[in-house]
Amino acid sequence: MAKYSDAQKEATARYNKKAYDRIDLIVKKGQRQIIKDFAASQGKSLNRFICDAIEYQMSKDKETE
Repeated sequence: MAKYSDAQKEATARYNKKAYDRIDLIVKKGQRQIIKDFAASQGKSLNRFICDAIEYQMSKDKETE
């Protein structure tokens, strides 16, 4: 398998900066691993799990309006 070159890393970083927003999330010590393990048990990455939870809550709140 070919190595992930510095040029590829830089290109990916440029694309991510252009295409995505970042949100920093702060949780209590140890909570990150608990959430990450739960997400994995659902077959999701930590990021996908958090995004799905946000989207679910937003759609649920929209239904009650």
